Formats: sequence, C-alpha cells, structure tokens
Amino acid sequence: MFLKNIKALREDNDIKQKNLCKILGVAQNTYSQYETGKIPWTDETLIKLAKFYNVSTDYLLGLTDQK
Repeated sequence: MFLKNIKALREDNDIKQKNLCKILGVAQNTYSQYETGKIPWTDETLIKLAKFYNVSTDYLLGLTDQK
C-alpha cells in the first residue's frame, strides 16, 4: 500500500524520478527499485522523502491517511 502513496505523491506533484533521486541523493535506478518494491526503503531515504513532501513517514508507509 505505501508504495502507491509514494508513487502517487511524485506523480501528483509532477516530479520525475530522475529529479527526485537527485534530491534524495540516490541513483535513479535505486529510486526506481525503491518505488517498485524491489529493494527496501532505507530509513534515511524515507525521512528525506517525508520532509520533501511535508508529510509524515506514517503517511508514506500507509499507516495513516493524515498527511
């Protein structure tokens, strides 16, 4: 479920993976694998992503509907 939240946030904000990976400091193929669930998200990257979107990590993880 949380992968849908993360992808939806990126798409809703019209952000390309290549731009977001620069902000997060990860390679584009790494970000793609995060988003598809092929590799697990690191805590550090989830926190950076939450700060970038100004949402809670609980929202990113699908634990709440409250951003």
